[in-house]
Amino acid sequence: MTETPKPAPADDDPKKRLREKVDKLLATSPCVSEGSASVNGTPLRYRAEAAFVAVTAGGVDDKRGDPEAAIFTTSYFLAGADPAARPVCFVFNGGPGSSSIWLHLGALGPKRVAIREDGTMPPPPYAVTDNRESWFEHFDLVFIDPPHTGYSITASEDARKRMLAVDGDVDALAECIRSWLGRHKRWRSPIYVAGESYGTTRGAALAEKLQDLGVALSGLVLVSCAMDLQSIVFEPRNDLPYALFLPGYASVAQYHGKLAGKPGESPDDARAAAEAFVTGDYLAALHAGARIGIAARRRVTKRIAELTGLSATLVDECNLRIDDQTFFVELLRDRGQIVGRLEARVTGPMAAKRVRHWEFDPGIEALAAPYTMAAHAYMSEALGVDTQVRYEVLSHDVHRQWNWNRGEAKGNGYASTSPDLSRALRRNPHLRVLVASGRYDLGTPYSATDWSLAQLDVPADVLERVEHHYFDAGHMMYTREADMMKLKRDLASWLARGSAGAN
Repeated sequence: MTETPKPAPADDDPKKRLREKVDKLLATSPCVSEGSASVNGTPLRYRAEAAFVAVTAGGVDDKRGDPEAAIFTTSYFLAGADPAARPVCFVFNGGPGSSSIWLHLGALGPKRVAIREDGTMPPPPYAVTDNRESWFEHFDLVFIDPPHTGYSITASEDARKRMLAVDGDVDALAECIRSWLGRHKRWRSPIYVAGESYGTTRGAALAEKLQDLGVALSGLVLVSCAMDLQSIVFEPRNDLPYALFLPGYASVAQYHGKLAGKPGESPDDARAAAEAFVTGDYLAALHAGARIGIAARRRVTKRIAELTGLSATLVDECNLRIDDQTFFVELLRDRGQIVGRLEARVTGPMAAKRVRHWEFDPGIEALAAPYTMAAHAYMSEALGVDTQVRYEVLSHDVHRQWNWNRGEAKGNGYASTSPDLSRALRRNPHLRVLVASGRYDLGTPYSATDWSLAQLDVPADVLERVEHHYFDAGHMMYTREADMMKLKRDLASWLARGSAGAN
């Protein structure tokens, strides 16, 4: 005989506990600390503040609802600076499901995780050091962890579903930025936003959402751009990525010594040859499909093989369409290695049974543990945050549950926020955009970003406010010292040009 389950006590209601947890976080006093770092040869003193920001139930359009999320932020304020004259840059990573720790302790913040610049994994222990190339020289910095990343959480399942979506996420972060500006009385400061990877998807939409709130951005920085998912998602009847990834494949194949002839002589030669082929024969072949003639098919097959380092037989078997997973496991199969996605200079060993399934990304594996362990230590030891609670560096649950649908009025079946950025650029004549791409990034290839920027729906004179810069590393180009320094120089020059234009 089965007993009827007893109802949970009223004080054990999961919904109530979650609401109380959010309320408790929002009532917690900020963790305030002081520190200093040598940046560009100059010692900079700062006040750091780790604090939660409330997001209301209906996002930016709901002024009456109870807080439905507690969003964790880490802010750095330059000691002795005039807040009205000091710019503020709001920063986040992507995923979706990633905390902001990568840009925080990898590139922008006053402290940086010590990492190998070739992208390989260093041995433990892992620690932070002064970031000589920190962007703190130019801005007060605010690192935002979106809902269910870092320490950020929502107060209900409804809020979770709403905020784990393209538009709900943008609403939540816009409200977070608006609330932060009000709390810190920084409405007179020039405002910048910087995002990486899916953070660029988010950032492009935020540029217009913030404009709707009366917050005019001075600048937007997009690192490893992913505004148009159609350009990077391999699915049936979407031929666009096959063409846009090919220059990246050529660059990676040349790096690993798999190309011959002129394309094999240098990375520039490999990319130039692939770009010319894509805009010539390859796009025509993809469009023709089964209508392509036998001779043309053989010619295209041969050229793809020459530019990717793969066999002509494999190219033919793939119907002239090499997706990323195939490239990762086939390029170096003869060496028993797989190629990294986010950092394709890095390789990893195949299993003894050399299956054709890409089991892990050696590029991200080399960074995940060092950043995670260094972040937990930094949060507790430097910022004074209670580390009994897990800091969610990269949530796979968030990624799996993400709602990519923007509705019928927002485009085709692929999430796209480049129309949002186009409108923001047309609406705000002072908005300028800096885009950074790694040549060895096969998650968001530079050539896919070239295409995406070329599709912005703006006049030529407006497009002049968008700059695209290239780096000789992967998705997180700042892991390579030379590119870290170049990124900082490019930023400084970009800011100087903006100041000159404003005057």
